[in-house]
Amino acid sequence: MWRTNTAADYGPLQPVSNHTIRLDRIRAHWGDMLRVAGSLTLGEVRGHDLIRMLSRDGKPTGLGDAFAHYGRIFKTLHLLQFVSDEGYRRMIGAQLNVTEARHRLARRIFFGQRGELRQHYREGMEDQLGALGLALNAVVLFNSLDIDAAVKQLAADGFPVTDELLARLSPLQFDHINFLGRYAFTRPPAPGLRQLRDPHSDDETDDGMDD
Repeated sequence: MWRTNTAADYGPLQPVSNHTIRLDRIRAHWGDMLRVAGSLTLGEVRGHDLIRMLSRDGKPTGLGDAFAHYGRIFKTLHLLQFVSDEGYRRMIGAQLNVTEARHRLARRIFFGQRGELRQHYREGMEDQLGALGLALNAVVLFNSLDIDAAVKQLAADGFPVTDELLARLSPLQFDHINFLGRYAFTRPPAPGLRQLRDPHSDDETDDGMDD
C-alpha cells in the first residue's frame, strides 16, 4: 500500500501504508508520459526503444520512475477496493478461474513435452507457442459453437435458459476432447455442426473433436 500524504492517519491501514507515492516525480514527467502513451496507442514506438526510455543499466530512468509511481496509485486503489468490495472480489476470483482454466487446457494440449519449450532458438519457441495457441483456440471455437447450438436447442425445447445459467458456461472444458489417437483432417460430407447427442439416448460414444 502506498500513500500520498505521509502525515495523514490511515486508521487500520496505517501499519501497511508505509510507502509514499511521489506525485512530484509524476508531474515532472507528465508530458513525456502522455507522449509515450500516445505512441503506444498509435504503434509508433518499438519495445526496445520503450525499454531504453524506462531503464538504463538495470535502473529506472526518471521517466521510468514516474511511470512506476503512477502505477502505484492504481495498485493501491485496486487493493482498497478488493478489501472493501465483496462484489469486486468475486469478479476478480471469476477472472482468475477463467485464466487458470485456460492454463489447464493449454497444459493438457501441450502434454507431449510436459508444458516445456524444448526448442533452442527463439524462432523455434515462437513456433511452438504459435502452434499451441492455434490448437487452444481451435478447441475454444469448437466448444463455443457446440455450446451455442446446445443452448439454442434447449431454449427451443422449452428449457429455461437463464442469464445465471449462461454465465456458468465455459468453452474451456476439455473432458470430452480426445487428445490421443489418430486424427483425420477430412472435409465433412456437409457443412455445419455435428448433430447434438440425444440426452435420452443410451449411446455414450465419445464423438469429440477427433471425429
